[in-house]
Amino acid sequence: MEINRRDLLKAVSTSSVAAAGVVVAGGLLKPLLAQTTATPSSTKQGEMLYRTLGRTNEKVSLIGLGGHHIGRPKEEQEGIKLIQSAIDRGINFMDNCWDYHNGGSEIRMGKALQNGYREKVFLMSKIDGRTKKAAAQQIDESLKRLQTDRIDLMQHHEIIRMEDPDRIFAVGGAQEAMLEAQKAGKIRYIGFTGHKDPVVHLRMLEIAAQNNFRFDAVQMPLNVMDAHFRSFEKQVLPVLLKDGIGVLGMKALGANSILQSKTVTPIECLHYAMNLPVSTVITGFEKMDILAQALEAARTFKPLSQEQVAALRQRTAQAAAKGEYEKFKTSSQFDGTAQNPEWLG
Repeated sequence: MEINRRDLLKAVSTSSVAAAGVVVAGGLLKPLLAQTTATPSSTKQGEMLYRTLGRTNEKVSLIGLGGHHIGRPKEEQEGIKLIQSAIDRGINFMDNCWDYHNGGSEIRMGKALQNGYREKVFLMSKIDGRTKKAAAQQIDESLKRLQTDRIDLMQHHEIIRMEDPDRIFAVGGAQEAMLEAQKAGKIRYIGFTGHKDPVVHLRMLEIAAQNNFRFDAVQMPLNVMDAHFRSFEKQVLPVLLKDGIGVLGMKALGANSILQSKTVTPIECLHYAMNLPVSTVITGFEKMDILAQALEAARTFKPLSQEQVAALRQRTAQAAAKGEYEKFKTSSQFDGTAQNPEWLG
């Protein structure tokens, strides 16, 4: 039986979102736009801007290095050079995942972080396991590949199904492994990621609250088209801000598909995401010129006016209406755990 999104939205508890300044009407969550348009203050060091990660005191670069892309160059040394060049230019937020390129991205990053580079970065990775056993194994494998005794932020990856939160917080679920790893000093902070539907993110937050747990960070798509279709910016962002949870933006270019709409430029896409109250905008670069583009976006960023934001949204409204350029929301082609269910445990 097909589940109606309106019914799902009604099923999500609205106590926390109402407190966050979200108007609940007819079962639909309608955040006050003012909640999502205030650009946080940044500090500048060299050519990079830095923001605070949620309620932590961690300072992270406005640009985050996307872990999947550094595993794409054919030559391992090229990926390592990209990582070290990014760090040398001020990017200190390192994104990665246990499953990227079957561990290849973590292996490259582990090699790149030798010779003093590890101490310069805030290191994040993700695991897919939904059971305690699978999650614990993946955490240890990530530590080994990354050649470190601690990962600053570990995240439950691909929370894209309504049952994922229940599995993770069940007795014998992945959250038990996360908490034990945190207690042992293997990880410092805990978060989750997802790219499918804001309803699933809200359910994850609600199930966590029922278990007396508050995440340190949440990763989600935030881009110039998101506001028009299954919007994380409108539905999830206000809740995170209210609870002091660090906001990690991803897919600012929609895995480059937004550029195919020919409505916005890469720099406009990055500036729109940076203008939101995010801690960092994670973006991928497998070539030096793409890294240079991301650095240029950070160097030239200035808070956008309401008129500039409105103009970008208006320009992309028609193309964004049905999610055509956000395939991660509307198809399974970006769902690694759907294609490899054994990763879930």
